[in-house]
Amino acid sequence: MSRSTDPGHFFQTTTYLTESARKASKSKNTFGNPLKLTSKILAVAADPENNNRVYVAEAAGATSEISAVYTGPAAPLTSLYISTHSNTLFAGCWDKSIWSWSCSTRKPAQRYQGHNDFVKAVLCVSVHGREILISGSTDASIIVWDVRTGDKLHILKGHTRGVLALAIDPFTLSEPTVYGTEQAKASDEAIAFFSAGSDREIRRWSLTSVSASEVPSAPESPSPILSHDTSVDALRFDADGDLWTASADKSAKCLSRQQNWEADTELTHPDFVRDVVVDEEGGWVVTACRDEQVRVWEKGSGKLYHTFDGHFEEVTGLVLLSGQRLVSVSIDATIRQWSLKAPDLEKARKEAENERLGNEKEQEGNKESLLTEDEERELAELMDESE
Repeated sequence: MSRSTDPGHFFQTTTYLTESARKASKSKNTFGNPLKLTSKILAVAADPENNNRVYVAEAAGATSEISAVYTGPAAPLTSLYISTHSNTLFAGCWDKSIWSWSCSTRKPAQRYQGHNDFVKAVLCVSVHGREILISGSTDASIIVWDVRTGDKLHILKGHTRGVLALAIDPFTLSEPTVYGTEQAKASDEAIAFFSAGSDREIRRWSLTSVSASEVPSAPESPSPILSHDTSVDALRFDADGDLWTASADKSAKCLSRQQNWEADTELTHPDFVRDVVVDEEGGWVVTACRDEQVRVWEKGSGKLYHTFDGHFEEVTGLVLLSGQRLVSVSIDATIRQWSLKAPDLEKARKEAENERLGNEKEQEGNKESLLTEDEERELAELMDESE
Protein backbone atom coordinates (compact mmCIF):
# COMPACT_ATOMS: atom_id res chain seq x y z
CA MET A 1 0.00 0.00 0.00
CA SER A 2 1.43 3.37 -1.00
CA ARG A 3 1.88 6.10 1.59
CA SER A 4 1.63 9.81 0.90
CA THR A 5 3.91 12.51 2.29
CA ASP A 6 1.83 15.32 0.80
CA PRO A 7 0.63 17.57 3.70
CA GLY A 8 -2.59 18.17 1.74
CA HIS A 9 -3.55 14.54 2.28
CA PHE A 10 -3.61 14.92 6.08
CA PHE A 11 -5.75 16.83 8.58
CA GLN A 12 -4.45 20.38 9.04
CA THR A 13 -5.61 22.98 11.53
CA THR A 14 -6.83 26.42 10.48
CA THR A 15 -3.86 27.95 12.32
CA TYR A 16 -1.41 25.77 10.41
CA LEU A 17 -3.01 26.59 7.07
CA THR A 18 -3.02 30.33 7.85
CA GLU A 19 0.63 30.27 8.90
CA SER A 20 1.63 28.24 5.83
CA ALA A 21 -0.15 30.73 3.57
CA ARG A 22 1.59 33.64 5.31
CA LYS A 23 5.02 32.10 4.88
CA ALA A 24 4.33 31.17 1.27
CA SER A 25 3.37 34.77 0.54
CA LYS A 26 6.34 36.22 2.43
CA SER A 27 8.78 33.85 0.73
CA LYS A 28 8.32 35.81 -2.50
CA ASN A 29 9.95 38.96 -1.10
CA THR A 30 13.38 40.04 -2.35
CA PHE A 31 14.54 41.96 0.74
CA GLY A 32 18.24 41.41 1.36
CA ASN A 33 18.81 40.11 -2.19
CA PRO A 34 18.17 36.48 -1.16
CA LEU A 35 20.24 33.58 -2.42
CA LYS A 36 18.09 30.46 -2.27
CA LEU A 37 19.66 27.11 -1.37
CA THR A 38 18.06 23.68 -1.25
CA SER A 39 17.98 23.02 2.50
CA LYS A 40 17.90 24.66 5.90
CA ILE A 41 20.96 26.71 6.82
CA LEU A 42 22.19 26.28 10.40
CA ALA A 43 25.60 27.97 10.30
CA VAL A 44 27.53 30.69 8.47
CA ALA A 45 31.15 31.90 8.55
CA ALA A 46 33.11 34.54 6.65
CA ASP A 47 35.62 33.43 4.04
CA PRO A 48 38.99 34.85 5.20
CA GLU A 49 40.30 34.82 1.62
CA ASN A 50 37.38 36.56 -0.07
CA ASN A 51 35.36 39.43 1.43
CA ASN A 52 32.50 38.76 -0.99
CA ARG A 53 31.97 35.15 0.00
CA VAL A 54 30.68 33.20 2.98
CA TYR A 55 30.60 29.55 3.95
CA VAL A 56 27.29 28.05 5.00
CA ALA A 57 26.45 24.58 6.26
CA GLU A 58 26.68 22.79 2.90
CA ALA A 59 27.95 25.35 0.38
CA ALA A 60 30.33 28.25 -0.09
CA GLY A 61 28.30 30.97 -1.74
CA ALA A 62 28.83 34.42 -3.16
CA THR A 63 26.05 36.99 -3.15
CA SER A 64 24.65 35.73 -6.42
CA GLU A 65 25.64 32.09 -6.89
CA ILE A 66 26.98 28.96 -5.22
CA SER A 67 30.66 28.62 -6.02
CA ALA A 68 31.53 25.32 -4.30
CA VAL A 69 29.94 22.38 -2.52
CA TYR A 70 31.71 20.40 0.20
CA THR A 71 30.31 16.89 0.44
CA GLY A 72 30.64 13.97 2.83
CA PRO A 73 28.32 14.23 5.84
CA ALA A 74 24.93 12.56 5.53
CA ALA A 75 23.59 14.35 8.63
CA PRO A 76 22.95 18.10 9.16
CA LEU A 77 25.87 20.38 9.94
CA THR A 78 25.53 22.71 12.92
CA SER A 79 28.66 24.90 13.05
CA LEU A 80 31.57 26.10 10.94
CA TYR A 81 35.09 27.42 11.47
CA ILE A 82 37.81 28.27 8.96
CA SER A 83 41.47 27.95 9.93
CA THR A 84 43.84 30.19 7.96
CA HIS A 85 46.73 28.45 9.71
CA SER A 86 46.10 25.19 7.84
CA ASN A 87 43.62 26.52 5.24
CA THR A 88 41.01 24.09 6.54
CA LEU A 89 37.24 24.22 6.92
CA PHE A 90 35.86 22.50 10.03
CA ALA A 91 32.18 21.59 10.53
CA GLY A 92 30.39 20.14 13.54
CA CYS A 93 27.79 17.53 12.62
CA TRP A 94 24.77 15.67 13.95
CA ASP A 95 26.67 12.43 13.33
CA LYS A 96 28.72 13.18 16.51
CA SER A 97 31.89 14.06 14.58
CA ILE A 98 33.79 17.06 13.21
CA TRP A 99 34.41 16.98 9.47
CA SER A 100 37.18 18.92 7.77
CA TRP A 101 38.08 19.86 4.19
CA SER A 102 41.01 21.53 2.51
CA CYS A 103 39.80 24.96 1.41
CA SER A 104 42.12 24.89 -1.61
CA THR A 105 41.27 21.42 -2.96
CA ARG A 106 37.79 21.11 -1.39
CA LYS A 107 38.59 17.47 -0.63
CA PRO A 108 37.76 15.86 2.74
CA ALA A 109 40.60 15.84 5.26
CA GLN A 110 40.72 14.58 8.85
CA ARG A 111 37.51 13.46 10.58
CA TYR A 112 37.44 13.85 14.36
CA GLN A 113 35.33 11.31 16.26
CA GLY A 114 34.89 11.04 20.01
CA HIS A 115 31.70 12.78 21.09
CA ASN A 116 28.61 10.82 22.10
CA ASP A 117 26.05 13.25 20.69
CA PHE A 118 25.61 16.13 18.21
CA VAL A 119 28.59 18.48 17.83
CA LYS A 120 27.22 22.02 18.18
CA ALA A 121 30.28 24.31 18.23
CA VAL A 122 33.84 24.28 16.84
CA LEU A 123 36.78 26.68 16.83
CA CYS A 124 40.54 26.62 16.23
CA VAL A 125 43.58 28.34 17.67
CA SER A 126 47.34 27.99 17.22
CA VAL A 127 49.02 27.41 20.60
CA HIS A 128 52.80 27.76 20.47
CA GLY A 129 52.82 26.59 16.86
CA ARG A 130 50.48 23.68 17.51
CA GLU A 131 47.08 23.94 15.87
CA ILE A 132 44.33 23.07 18.30
CA LEU A 133 40.68 22.24 17.53
CA ILE A 134 38.06 22.73 20.26
CA SER A 135 34.57 21.22 19.98
CA GLY A 136 31.45 21.38 22.14
CA SER A 137 28.66 18.82 22.06
CA THR A 138 25.18 18.11 23.36
CA ASP A 139 26.85 15.30 25.32
CA ALA A 140 27.86 18.14 27.73
CA SER A 141 31.58 17.77 27.00
CA ILE A 142 34.28 19.84 25.34
CA ILE A 143 37.07 18.02 23.52
CA VAL A 144 40.46 19.55 22.67
CA TRP A 145 42.09 17.95 19.61
CA ASP A 146 45.43 18.02 17.84
CA VAL A 147 44.42 19.14 14.34
CA ARG A 148 47.29 17.42 12.54
CA THR A 149 47.08 13.99 14.18
CA GLY A 150 43.41 13.93 15.14
CA ASP A 151 44.34 12.87 18.68
CA LYS A 152 42.15 13.84 21.62
CA LEU A 153 44.30 15.93 23.97
CA HIS A 154 41.76 16.79 26.68
CA ILE A 155 38.14 16.10 27.56
CA LEU A 156 36.67 18.95 29.63
CA LYS A 157 33.67 18.40 31.88
CA GLY A 158 31.67 20.99 33.78
CA HIS A 159 28.49 21.66 31.90
CA THR A 160 25.53 19.56 32.99
CA ARG A 161 23.75 19.82 29.64
CA GLY A 162 24.72 20.39 26.01
CA VAL A 163 27.47 22.82 25.00
CA LEU A 164 26.12 25.16 22.30
CA ALA A 165 28.72 27.93 21.89
CA LEU A 166 32.46 28.57 22.18
CA ALA A 167 34.54 31.77 21.99
CA ILE A 168 38.22 32.56 22.49
CA ASP A 169 39.00 35.48 24.82
CA PRO A 170 40.83 37.92 22.49
CA PHE A 171 42.61 39.58 25.42
CA THR A 172 44.64 36.39 25.97
CA LEU A 173 45.94 36.33 22.40
CA SER A 174 48.97 37.98 20.87
CA GLU A 175 47.05 38.81 17.68
CA PRO A 176 43.47 40.01 17.14
CA THR A 177 40.78 37.50 16.19
CA VAL A 178 38.08 37.59 13.57
CA TYR A 179 35.01 35.51 14.41
CA GLY A 180 34.75 32.42 12.23
CA THR A 181 38.40 32.44 11.15
CA GLU A 182 41.62 31.28 12.76
CA GLN A 183 43.53 34.59 12.80
CA ALA A 184 44.80 34.12 16.33
CA LYS A 185 47.98 32.82 17.87
CA ALA A 186 48.38 32.24 21.58
CA SER A 187 50.75 34.40 23.58
CA ASP A 188 53.43 32.89 25.81
CA GLU A 189 50.82 32.56 28.55
CA ALA A 190 47.74 30.35 28.56
CA ILE A 191 44.82 31.40 26.40
CA ALA A 192 41.29 31.50 27.74
CA PHE A 193 38.11 30.45 26.02
CA PHE A 194 34.48 30.58 27.08
CA SER A 195 31.72 28.00 26.63
CA ALA A 196 27.96 28.19 27.03
CA GLY A 197 25.11 25.76 26.74
CA SER A 198 21.58 24.65 27.41
CA ASP A 199 22.25 24.58 31.18
CA ARG A 200 22.36 28.45 30.97
CA GLU A 201 25.91 28.44 32.34
CA ILE A 202 28.88 30.28 30.83
CA ARG A 203 32.20 28.72 31.82
CA ARG A 204 35.80 29.86 31.38
CA TRP A 205 38.70 27.57 30.50
CA SER A 206 42.49 27.90 30.39
CA LEU A 207 44.46 26.24 27.59
CA THR A 208 48.17 25.77 26.96
CA SER A 209 50.02 23.49 24.59
CA VAL A 210 50.10 20.78 27.25
CA SER A 211 47.16 21.39 29.60
CA ALA A 212 43.52 22.48 29.76
CA SER A 213 41.35 23.21 32.79
CA GLU A 214 38.47 25.33 34.01
CA VAL A 215 39.33 28.74 35.45
CA PRO A 216 38.60 28.48 39.19
CA SER A 217 35.90 30.59 40.75
CA ALA A 218 36.92 33.63 42.79
CA PRO A 219 34.93 36.03 45.02
CA GLU A 220 35.40 38.87 42.56
CA SER A 221 34.82 36.67 39.50
CA PRO A 222 32.47 33.73 40.21
CA SER A 223 32.24 30.74 37.91
CA PRO A 224 30.10 29.68 36.18
CA ILE A 225 28.63 32.96 34.97
CA LEU A 226 24.84 32.91 35.33
CA SER A 227 23.37 35.80 33.37
CA HIS A 228 20.50 34.09 31.54
CA ASP A 229 17.44 32.10 32.60
CA THR A 230 17.88 29.35 30.02
CA SER A 231 20.02 28.19 27.05
CA VAL A 232 22.80 30.43 25.73
CA ASP A 233 23.14 29.93 21.97
CA ALA A 234 25.93 32.35 20.99
CA LEU A 235 29.02 34.07 22.45
CA ARG A 236 30.81 36.99 20.75
CA PHE A 237 33.54 39.31 22.03
CA ASP A 238 33.62 42.96 20.98
CA ALA A 239 36.64 45.24 20.53
CA ASP A 240 36.56 46.24 24.22
CA GLY A 241 36.81 42.62 25.29
CA ASP A 242 33.23 42.54 26.58
CA LEU A 243 31.19 39.40 25.93
CA TRP A 244 27.88 39.51 24.03
CA THR A 245 25.47 36.63 24.49
CA ALA A 246 22.31 35.41 22.75
CA SER A 247 19.82 33.32 24.68
CA ALA A 248 16.55 31.40 24.46
CA ASP A 249 15.33 33.52 27.39
CA LYS A 250 14.49 36.10 24.67
CA SER A 251 17.40 38.40 25.37
CA ALA A 252 20.87 39.36 24.22
CA LYS A 253 23.23 40.79 26.82
CA CYS A 254 26.60 42.47 27.11
CA LEU A 255 28.70 41.05 29.95
CA SER A 256 31.21 43.67 31.05
CA ARG A 257 34.81 42.60 31.56
CA GLN A 258 35.39 45.56 33.90
CA GLN A 259 32.41 44.50 36.03
CA ASN A 260 33.53 40.87 36.35
CA TRP A 261 31.13 39.71 33.63
CA GLU A 262 28.02 41.32 35.07
CA ALA A 263 25.43 42.30 32.44
CA ASP A 264 25.42 46.04 31.73
CA THR A 265 23.17 45.93 28.62
CA GLU A 266 20.10 43.82 27.91
CA LEU A 267 18.30 43.71 24.56
CA THR A 268 14.80 42.27 24.96
CA HIS A 269 13.15 40.27 22.16
CA PRO A 270 9.74 38.65 21.60
CA ASP A 271 11.28 35.21 20.96
CA PHE A 272 14.49 33.16 21.26
CA VAL A 273 17.68 35.00 20.25
CA ARG A 274 19.91 32.79 18.11
CA ASP A 275 22.94 34.96 17.32
CA VAL A 276 24.53 38.35 17.95
CA VAL A 277 27.30 40.33 16.21
CA VAL A 278 28.85 43.74 16.89
CA ASP A 279 29.59 46.28 14.13
CA GLU A 280 32.24 48.45 15.77
CA GLU A 281 32.51 50.80 12.80
CA GLY A 282 28.87 51.83 12.95
CA GLY A 283 28.31 51.31 16.66
CA TRP A 284 25.63 48.68 16.09
CA VAL A 285 24.71 45.41 17.74
CA VAL A 286 22.74 43.04 15.47
CA THR A 287 20.67 40.10 16.65
CA ALA A 288 19.05 37.11 14.93
CA CYS A 289 15.73 35.93 16.33
CA ARG A 290 13.41 32.96 16.01
CA ASP A 291 10.62 35.36 15.02
CA GLU A 292 12.22 35.73 11.54
CA GLN A 293 13.64 39.21 12.25
CA VAL A 294 17.13 40.70 12.14
CA ARG A 295 17.32 43.62 14.57
CA VAL A 296 19.83 46.48 14.64
CA TRP A 297 20.45 48.11 18.04
CA GLU A 298 22.46 51.16 19.09
CA LYS A 299 25.42 49.74 20.98
CA GLY A 300 25.79 52.73 23.29
CA SER A 301 22.16 53.16 24.33
CA GLY A 302 20.74 49.68 23.72
CA LYS A 303 17.83 51.19 21.76
CA LEU A 304 16.30 49.34 18.82
CA TYR A 305 17.15 51.29 15.65
CA HIS A 306 15.79 49.16 12.81
CA THR A 307 14.38 45.73 12.01
CA PHE A 308 15.21 43.93 8.76
CA ASP A 309 12.19 41.92 7.66
CA GLY A 310 12.83 39.41 4.88
CA HIS A 311 13.32 35.90 6.22
CA PHE A 312 10.18 33.81 6.56
CA GLU A 313 11.54 31.27 9.03
CA GLU A 314 13.82 31.39 12.09
CA VAL A 315 17.09 33.30 11.56
CA THR A 316 19.93 31.03 12.66
CA GLY A 317 23.17 32.93 12.04
CA LEU A 318 24.84 36.25 11.31
CA VAL A 319 28.24 37.27 10.01
CA LEU A 320 29.83 40.66 9.30
CA LEU A 321 31.79 41.33 6.13
CA SER A 322 33.95 44.33 5.25
CA GLY A 323 32.20 47.56 4.36
CA GLN A 324 29.58 47.14 7.10
CA ARG A 325 27.84 44.35 5.23
CA LEU A 326 25.76 41.95 7.27
CA VAL A 327 24.86 38.45 6.09
CA SER A 328 22.01 36.51 7.69
CA VAL A 329 20.99 32.89 7.18
CA SER A 330 17.83 31.03 8.08
CA ILE A 331 16.11 27.68 8.07
CA ASP A 332 14.09 29.19 5.20
CA ALA A 333 17.17 28.17 3.13
CA THR A 334 18.05 31.73 2.13
CA ILE A 335 21.17 33.84 2.56
CA ARG A 336 20.46 37.57 2.73
CA GLN A 337 22.72 40.62 2.79
CA TRP A 338 22.04 43.97 4.49
CA SER A 339 23.96 47.23 4.71
CA LEU A 340 24.73 48.70 8.13
CA LYS A 341 26.02 52.00 6.74
CA ALA A 342 24.19 54.94 8.30
CA PRO A 343 22.64 56.32 5.05
CA ASP A 344 21.46 52.85 4.00
CA LEU A 345 19.98 52.14 7.41
CA GLU A 346 18.14 55.46 7.44
CA LYS A 347 16.73 54.73 3.99
CA ALA A 348 15.63 51.26 5.12
CA ARG A 349 13.93 52.76 8.18
CA LYS A 350 11.96 55.25 6.08
CA GLU A 351 10.90 52.56 3.61
CA ALA A 352 9.73 50.32 6.46
CA GLU A 353 7.78 53.20 8.04
CA ASN A 354 6.10 54.06 4.73
CA GLU A 355 5.15 50.42 4.24
CA ARG A 356 3.72 50.26 7.76
CA LEU A 357 1.61 53.39 7.21
CA GLY A 358 0.42 52.03 3.87
CA ASN A 359 -0.64 48.76 5.47
CA GLU A 360 -2.52 50.62 8.21
CA LYS A 361 -4.43 52.69 5.64
CA GLU A 362 -5.26 49.55 3.68
CA GLN A 363 -6.55 47.81 6.80
CA GLU A 364 -8.61 50.86 7.71
CA GLY A 365 -10.07 50.90 4.21
CA ASN A 366 -10.92 47.22 4.47
CA LYS A 367 -12.79 47.83 7.73
CA GLU A 368 -14.84 50.62 6.17
CA SER A 369 -15.66 48.51 3.12
CA LEU A 370 -17.26 45.80 5.28
CA LEU A 371 -20.50 47.91 5.45
CA THR A 372 -22.92 47.98 2.54
CA GLU A 373 -24.41 51.26 1.34
CA ASP A 374 -27.70 50.51 3.15
CA GLU A 375 -25.84 49.69 6.36
CA GLU A 376 -23.78 52.87 6.12
CA ARG A 377 -26.99 54.92 5.56
CA GLU A 378 -28.70 53.24 8.50
CA LEU A 379 -25.64 53.86 10.70
CA ALA A 380 -25.66 57.55 9.70
CA GLU A 381 -29.34 57.84 10.60
CA LEU A 382 -28.76 56.28 14.00
CA MET A 383 -25.89 58.69 14.62
CA ASP A 384 -28.15 61.64 13.71
CA GLU A 385 -30.91 60.40 16.09
CA SER A 386 -28.46 60.14 18.96
CA GLU A 387 -27.46 63.80 18.67
